[in-house]
Amino acid sequence: MSNSQHNEQDKLQKYLEEKAKQEQQQEKQKEEPAQLSAYEACVLRESAKIHELIAEAQKKAKEHSTDE
Repeated sequence: MSNSQHNEQDKLQKYLEEKAKQEQQQEKQKEEPAQLSAYEACVLRESAKIHELIAEAQKKAKEHSTDE
């Protein structure tokens, strides 16, 4: 095998390895948004609960202050 053929094979091998890495990264990026959105949904639910508790506490505090 000549030197130029060997270089071509090396280049082709490197190209294919890089292409495989890129495809793996793209697959990971496709999976991550689902995980993030599940996390975000959980954060939003907890945030809503906290806002409800704050509103309830403020309402009770107002009622308590007007009773006095």
